[in-house]
Amino acid sequence: MAGRFVRASKYRHVFGRSTKKELCYDNLHISRNAWDSNIIKVNPTYLAVNWESGGGGAFAVIPLSEKGRAPEQIPLFRGHTAPVLDTDWSPFNDSIIASGSDDGKVFIWQVPENFTLQCDGEPQDVAPVHRLAGHARKVGHVLWHPVSENVLATNSGDFTIKLWDAETGDPKLTLKHNDLVQSMSFSGNGSMMVTTCRDKRLRIWDLRQEKAVHEAAGHQGAKNSRAVWMGDHDRIATTGFTRTSDRQLGLWDIHKPTEPIGGFQTLDSISGVCMPFWDDGTKCLYLAGRGDGNIRYFEYANDDFIILSEYKSADAQRGIAFLPKRGVALHENEVMRAFKTVNDTYIEPISFVVPRRAETFQNDIYPPAPSGRPGLKSAEWFGGKDASVPLFDLEQLYSPEGAAVDVSMAKTFSPVATAAPAPVGKLATPVENKVAASAPAAVESPVRPPSPAKKDPAPQAFEIPALKKVTRPPSPVKPVSPNAEKPVVNTKLDSPASPVYVQVCTPLTFHASPASPARMQDTPDISVLATIPEQLVRITALLETQNKLLASQTDQIGTLTTEVDQLKMQISGEQSEGAKKDEIIRKLELELEQARS
Repeated sequence: MAGRFVRASKYRHVFGRSTKKELCYDNLHISRNAWDSNIIKVNPTYLAVNWESGGGGAFAVIPLSEKGRAPEQIPLFRGHTAPVLDTDWSPFNDSIIASGSDDGKVFIWQVPENFTLQCDGEPQDVAPVHRLAGHARKVGHVLWHPVSENVLATNSGDFTIKLWDAETGDPKLTLKHNDLVQSMSFSGNGSMMVTTCRDKRLRIWDLRQEKAVHEAAGHQGAKNSRAVWMGDHDRIATTGFTRTSDRQLGLWDIHKPTEPIGGFQTLDSISGVCMPFWDDGTKCLYLAGRGDGNIRYFEYANDDFIILSEYKSADAQRGIAFLPKRGVALHENEVMRAFKTVNDTYIEPISFVVPRRAETFQNDIYPPAPSGRPGLKSAEWFGGKDASVPLFDLEQLYSPEGAAVDVSMAKTFSPVATAAPAPVGKLATPVENKVAASAPAAVESPVRPPSPAKKDPAPQAFEIPALKKVTRPPSPVKPVSPNAEKPVVNTKLDSPASPVYVQVCTPLTFHASPASPARMQDTPDISVLATIPEQLVRITALLETQNKLLASQTDQIGTLTTEVDQLKMQISGEQSEGAKKDEIIRKLELELEQARS
């Protein structure tokens, strides 16, 4: 007997949800440059947009919390003498961003503390903190290393890709191509890279050897092709065109890249470039077309891409960016969020949600995600060490207490350095040493309640001369609810952010508040223990309120059930009376026929 089987998948019913216009980011002057890049980049704090401006190139940084219509004049990030072609946020510091321009320069920027678009007077533009010079022609793409801090890859019109040590500003490695590089993507641990080129060749590089270990014929169409490395898998996904301009999707084995697995899959005949984005947590591939409003998403299983669904919109997009997993809305079962440009005037968020009715953390759809901590320092990576991306449990961000926990201090799941027995962090600070020493205790209690918030003393100013490390204090964490008395972790100077070497003509002044010494104590805080009975009383009161509400709802349901039964009886009575009337009419008709005969 033939039967119909449905493939089991947790993400089979994922759907895309649009956003109201008033909750979008409006009144923007998005760049109309024809260069093939994503135009926008996003992290859990800021959104970067290539800006249409005169007098040199610029881009804008928009805080994600400032939705709605932007002011007519906003502070821009200026410094390039030609249009900005691409930007990329550091995966380890939400305030560090790199940019590449048509002027052949690469700049590194730091977002000022408490940055906002709402200025009382004339908005002040932001200048770069570091300049990297080495390319002979325009810099088309910039990409930070996924594991090692301060390692940046850039490709240029001089047919090369350079890997920079941002701490020293020197290009350490160079990958030479035969033509213009169209896209590049790091492997899961960052030791290899895949590139697509205008010569229609797909290349897989061993970065430290500076040579291509595999090279194969890619998509044969004349338009641009893209490639993305599928995380820790030894697979690569590519998008491109046929000779007849049909869009294609390809899946490649890095060990046998002579041809794609199962051949190329034809998508459609739309002319826009297809931009691929890989989510390593859900094993899903998102394809966003340039010039159309659709976003397809596939699930990877058994060396095949299974189509899940497609988000359709009449608003075409030219640029798109996807939010890192540590920034999604966990309480809404959101597994991915995209930001798309619309009409070059505003940016619309698109949420991809798993439809579930649950009030608890859904750990089956949220596997461990990148924690935002580096696994290696730049000198260690250039020296030959490899490491996995440090992961953490997203459940630590689900509860209100977890929202106040610094992600960089969260418990990780992956071993960091392969050449050393202990994880290799950014800098060996006393705070991180205490975290490593207390790791066995974290098994019983992964997240210890933070200490109560204390008033910080007045900021102390200190000057940093030129070419010195600048450590940016992370932004203070805001409590989730203003009515609830939630303790707030003092993150200032306890876990320093990634250093950036500043090259300026005059000394810079930074402000920082001293850290709270009670944050990383090994013994429980007495004030925290004193709040436990109060929390139990609140929970008991909340349960009693919910029980009363359930009882009232049960009474309402009983009343409604009685009314429904009465209506059913009334309808049945009316139906019986109608049947009697029909019987009388039938008898009268028979008597009439007899009388006529």
